[in-house]
Amino acid sequence: MNRRTWVAIVVISVGIVLFKRREKGAAADGHGRRSVAEMAVPATSVVVLDRGNNTTCTVNLHGATVVSWRVNNQEQLFVSKQAIFDGKRAIRGGIPIVFPQFGPWSTGPQHGFARICRWELKKPPERLPTGDVEAIFQLLDNDFTRSMWNYPFSLTYRLILREKELHFNISVYNPGAEVLSFTLLLHTYFKVPDVRRCQITGMRGCTYIDKTREGALYQEHRDVVTISEWTDRIYQNTPLEHIITNVVSGRKMRIQKYNLVDTVVWNPWIEKAKEIPDFGEEEFPNLVCVEAGHVSTPVILPPGTVFEASQILQVM
Repeated sequence: MNRRTWVAIVVISVGIVLFKRREKGAAADGHGRRSVAEMAVPATSVVVLDRGNNTTCTVNLHGATVVSWRVNNQEQLFVSKQAIFDGKRAIRGGIPIVFPQFGPWSTGPQHGFARICRWELKKPPERLPTGDVEAIFQLLDNDFTRSMWNYPFSLTYRLILREKELHFNISVYNPGAEVLSFTLLLHTYFKVPDVRRCQITGMRGCTYIDKTREGALYQEHRDVVTISEWTDRIYQNTPLEHIITNVVSGRKMRIQKYNLVDTVVWNPWIEKAKEIPDFGEEEFPNLVCVEAGHVSTPVILPPGTVFEASQILQVM
C-alpha cells in the first residue's frame, strides 16, 4: 500500500465503515461535503445503517454514540464543529448514552462511563423484511467500568432505522447477586435553525428541577416550552410524547418514549457555551437537547432481572 492515506477498509451499503485517516480535502459525497463526524474520526470504528433514499444512521462505537441521522439527506442531529473524536472523551453532540450516573459522579466521570467506553457490535446492520435496517450494540462490565462501579451488568442497545423514524430499544440486565441502582438517559442533540423559534410540547403541569437555579423545584404552566436563555431542566413524570417545532427545514420532530419517565431540556446559551471546551460559543442557537431518561429517581434492578426502555424519533 502506498503512502497516500485511505478512507475506509470496508464500505458496505448496509454495514460497517472502519475509518482510519482521511486525506486532507477528500470528499465524502458527490457534492464534496463531509459531516462533522466523518471529518474527525481517527483510527476508530463507525457503523452505518443505510436504508436507501439518502436515509442513514451512523453510530460511533466509542460510546455507541449516534453521530448522524439523515432523512432524505437532511441531517437531524447536532454535532459540534469542535467535538473531539479521540476515543477517550465523550462526543459533543449526536445521541450519547448516559449510564449508570446522570450528572456529577463521585466515583467516575460526569454522566457515567457508557458514553466513553468502546462498545461491541453485537449484530451488524441487517435489512429486515420491511426494508428497515437493524443493528445491536452491547456493553459489558470490564476492568474499567468496575473501577468506578463494581457490579456486573449487560447493557444492550438496539437501533432500527425506518423511512422517517429512528427506534432505540435499551435493556439493562443484572446478572449479579446484588441489586443495581442506576440512572439512564439518551442525551439527544437535535439540530435546529434557531432554538429561539422552537416550541416543545408535553410539559404542562409537570414539575421540574431547575439546575440553573440551584435545583429549585417548579411547576410548568406553559402549553409549550420555549428557550431564550441558559436552560437546564429535569421535567419529572412527563407524558409519553413530545413534539418539537421548527427543527430542520421548519419541520416537526416527534419523540415517543417508554419507561423513560423524565425529560431533560438543555441549551447552554452563550454564557455557558464559552465554558465548554469542545463547543463553539456561536453554536448554541443551532441545537436543542430534549432528552428522554430515568434520572430524577434511580432504576432499582434486582438480581436476574432486566430493565427495558425505548424511544422513537419521527420526522413529521
